[in-house]
Amino acid sequence: MIRLAQRTTKIDSSGIRKVFALAANMKDPVNLSIGQPHFDVPDEVKEIAIESIRAGKNSYTLTAGLPDFRDKVKQLYLQRGIDIGDVLITSGVSGGILLTLMAVLDEGDEIIIPDPFFVMYKHLTNFIGAKPVYLDTYPHFTIDPERLESLITPRTKAILVNSPSNPTGTVYSEEVMKGVAAVAEKHGLLLISDEIYECFLYEAQPLSPAQFYPNTLILNGFSKSAAMTGWRLGYAYGPKEIIAAMINIQMYSFVCAPSFAQYAGMAAMDRNIDARRLEYKAKRDRIYDGLKTHYNVVKPGGAFYIFPEAPNQDGDAFVKKAIENNLLVVPGSVFSERKTHFRISYAAEDRTIDRGIEILQRLAGEGR
Repeated sequence: MIRLAQRTTKIDSSGIRKVFALAANMKDPVNLSIGQPHFDVPDEVKEIAIESIRAGKNSYTLTAGLPDFRDKVKQLYLQRGIDIGDVLITSGVSGGILLTLMAVLDEGDEIIIPDPFFVMYKHLTNFIGAKPVYLDTYPHFTIDPERLESLITPRTKAILVNSPSNPTGTVYSEEVMKGVAAVAEKHGLLLISDEIYECFLYEAQPLSPAQFYPNTLILNGFSKSAAMTGWRLGYAYGPKEIIAAMINIQMYSFVCAPSFAQYAGMAAMDRNIDARRLEYKAKRDRIYDGLKTHYNVVKPGGAFYIFPEAPNQDGDAFVKKAIENNLLVVPGSVFSERKTHFRISYAAEDRTIDRGIEILQRLAGEGR
């Protein structure tokens, strides 16, 4: 047998994908596990993609992306007073995360990641031989800058933040963002900001740490705002030398983001999604109001996730019980070094959310 590379042992199959696989074998499951919008790509965005394909715009683009697209992204941030460097169009935010980590971290370098975290942060850091250092944010899922600073060592290279957050829906306050930026600046660290859920903020206004600290790399994309999950389109905006390194890595890996998706992405940037934002805010309220008297749960301020504490603080056992009751949710251990919670995605039809609430209320009673 061929011996696999040692790096392959540092990643595991996604716990989320395991839940997806279960759904395929269940009869009419109540599926509150999927981390993608429940609506389709808007028709006008589809038409732009179709027109570009028919017009023969199917070749490689420049590795960094279409110049007009890159400029449009940069102008978006310049209008917000954020001028931090250059833009790279990536194959999804996930592709951007990998390129960023590969460009910035050497083997043995450390990156501080608030826990709970998006699943890819941990596994991709381990995959490239760097070390994730977890900042415990329980029980309120926000960052204490003093605790953050206590984790910095001579090997610390970067801090990663995600607001609004997957899996908790937490939105960091301006005070927290300024505190994190101040710590990064004091120690000369790169601040990586995953802002893919910025489109779904329910009470707060968009806020990036780049507003306070120019040595920030912003990652964003179109999977959530335009439901383009399968089109693999994102972007990175940050310091020129880092973007240049990421472009070189992309040249020999992804080559470029999908051409038709880039043309569609420019159109998607012009769409107003206020109606969708209000729709998801109502869903947030629906799920929170249905759970708040049955579970220890923090009200999310954005994204489309909620992260309740499981009965008996055993999220793995609770999710197994939920699946036995035809409800699909994801164990918190997929996103954390703890296993006390579980993640619900409320990106679903209201009737599906209501079915889920009924099952969750019943399971909470059984748990007590």
